[in-house]
Amino acid sequence: MPTYPMTRTPSWGRLRTLALAASPLLLAGCASLSADGGFAPVQQAAQQHLGKTVEIVKSDADEDKIASRVGELLSQPLNADSAVQIALLNNRGLQASFQELGIAEADMVQASRMPNPGFSIARMKRGDEREIERAFSFDLGHLIALPMMRQLESRRFAATQRAVSMEMISLASETRKAFYAAVAAEQTSRYMQDVRATTDAGAELARRLVQAGNWSKLQQAREHGFFAEATLNAARAEQARLSSRERLIRLLGLWGTQTQFRLPDRLPDLPKEPADRPDIEQVAMAQRLDVQAAKLQAEATAKNLGLTKVTRFINVLEFGYQRNSSNEAPRQTGYEIGIEIPLFDWSGARVARAEAVYMQSVQRAAQTAVEARSEVREAYQGYRSAYDIARHYRDDIVPTAKRVSEENVLRYNGMFISVFELLADTRASIASVNASIEALRDFWLAQADLDMALIGKPSLSSPGASAAVAAGGGGAGH
Repeated sequence: MPTYPMTRTPSWGRLRTLALAASPLLLAGCASLSADGGFAPVQQAAQQHLGKTVEIVKSDADEDKIASRVGELLSQPLNADSAVQIALLNNRGLQASFQELGIAEADMVQASRMPNPGFSIARMKRGDEREIERAFSFDLGHLIALPMMRQLESRRFAATQRAVSMEMISLASETRKAFYAAVAAEQTSRYMQDVRATTDAGAELARRLVQAGNWSKLQQAREHGFFAEATLNAARAEQARLSSRERLIRLLGLWGTQTQFRLPDRLPDLPKEPADRPDIEQVAMAQRLDVQAAKLQAEATAKNLGLTKVTRFINVLEFGYQRNSSNEAPRQTGYEIGIEIPLFDWSGARVARAEAVYMQSVQRAAQTAVEARSEVREAYQGYRSAYDIARHYRDDIVPTAKRVSEENVLRYNGMFISVFELLADTRASIASVNASIEALRDFWLAQADLDMALIGKPSLSSPGASAAVAAGGGGAGH
């Protein structure tokens, strides 16, 4: 009976070792750039938190598509939502930030690929003897750390996606606030022009009465003083209008004929009731991007600390194959392994530094959470306060001033008061009407701040700081 050699089954330990050795090669082979350059999470954040679309410009066709969409939105009077959509599509600073995604993804893919091998050749001559040395080397230390380096760069890439998303949301918030400030400034400017026309009529009437000898120069000077003050206020209101409009233009990324867009004649009406948010802190903790980023940063730092401890003794590890030949000696073959000996530097300082960086990230994450809770509470308190103030102007102060004016008109028609007393009453109602416009504007700014505080770090507006809001710098450098 013939006999057959027995085949030996490899042990599980050998298979596991082979799999571990092959994993970096498989990982490196799968590393490639994505079709969208990592832009999908940013698009998802825009849809989830803003209900808007964003596009990244990579070609002339993309430019034309965005320009067509912006032109379509500008053909109608702007509202807050359309202004935000234009900014997300057309702000060049935001588009520049989108390119950070491609840079971060390229770094991640590069870190995932195997290091290139090295080859060297040397030819030496001594008398009639010629010697040729050939060497092939490979960085084994890099190969061993390849999976961990990929994880590190993947976390950095995810952090870049969150940072870009946060910048996009911040731009949306600043654009919305700039829109409300611009509309309020337009409304105030028109009102101040009407006031100026009224005081101009009073000053002209006073001049004629003085010429007729029916009025004193003191009375005329008073009326002229009212006219001069109204002229100054109208000029200030016009400057605020221009500044607020230009800030909105910068955020929208407009130029040329695009800057001739139309704004609504007045601010939106106050809602019937303010939003009741008893769980506002819990909502903010669950969805604020800066809180999530701080937590992930702490986790990434902890994993990075583990990487530091693993590689502290493998700073340099290379494998090389050599093949030397000589015309006067037999061929030499063999291999060479080089490793750095931790004789003087055992990397203890490097590990201690990593541990300190980790604790630093933990404390910063905790501080971010504390600040987020405080900011969302402050934003909500500002929102409720602004609503109450605006409603008080709408339901009490302005109607009272209107009733007083109506009564004085009746008295004037009955010849109980003069035209100048009627004009004086009109001047007295100017402050209440103008303050009502500012209160309504402050409410919509507070609404925008509250929406932002639920997603990320807000730039809270100070009540009544119309000049700072209207003429302030662009959001995040855009």
